[in-house]
Amino acid sequence: MIVKRILVCTDFSEPSGVALEYGRSLARTFGASLRILHVVEHMATRYDIDVGYIALPDLEKELEESARQQLATVVTDDDRRTLHAEAVVRSAASAAQAIVDDARDQGIDVIVVGTHGRGGLSHVLLGSVAERVVRTAPCPVLTVHDHERALLEPDALAAVAKA
Repeated sequence: MIVKRILVCTDFSEPSGVALEYGRSLARTFGASLRILHVVEHMATRYDIDVGYIALPDLEKELEESARQQLATVVTDDDRRTLHAEAVVRSAASAAQAIVDDARDQGIDVIVVGTHGRGGLSHVLLGSVAERVVRTAPCPVLTVHDHERALLEPDALAAVAKA
């Protein structure tokens, strides 16, 4: 398996923070570049709002700018230097479709996405971006929860052996 480009999707939640750590670890392991993507969904589409009554474009621009500022704090200088990380904000009608399109357009080898693991009624009402990405992605997708077991921590014996 050759992994040269990794896409990490973020909504700035705890699960997406864990996804970013997994993405960083995979990028280091494979010597791959890292692309961190946040998608601002069009509010009129998402909430079925008539744009004529509300200044949604201005609000969406503010959300995009806020996302850029948050990405600037999440993506470190070390990420940029050692992992050739790039942070991208997109605006789209569907976050899942934007992620899949970005992966296809950028030649991504693996997508890493956090999931809240909602079930039942909240899953039916809110849907799952991660689930839609898994179903339609052009490449493998790794989904992680904020409560994943710590696969990223070094094995104690390996750590002792290196010391």
